[in-house]
Amino acid sequence: MSVVAQLSLICMVCLASEGLAAVLPFPLPASVLGMLLLLILLFGRAVKPRQLQQTADFLLGNMPLFFVPACVGIIRYTDVLFRNFWAIVLISLLTTPLVFFVTGHVVQLTMKWMRRKEGAKS
Repeated sequence: MSVVAQLSLICMVCLASEGLAAVLPFPLPASVLGMLLLLILLFGRAVKPRQLQQTADFLLGNMPLFFVPACVGIIRYTDVLFRNFWAIVLISLLTTPLVFFVTGHVVQLTMKWMRRKEGAKS
């Protein structure tokens, strides 16, 4: 699949997720819906990972460029950040261990699931 076709497929998934997010009766970010749609397409074997490999590698390789607008926003609103400094620090200190804990358990569960799946194939 050509790079243009790969990028078109990714853009179509993004567009579909934007439309879906607009009609859902509850708020859900279109980016999350897009990832779920792509996951469904991959698990349903409608799209194979190798069909998106070139474009995905390019996007991952240039990911730092996607953070430039966020950094500019941080610089632009430093006064707001300084006013809420202690709240941000407190939230960060409370949620970081929680994210580590949940991520560790999900990885352990996934590894157990994969070992069972390999054992069933043998």
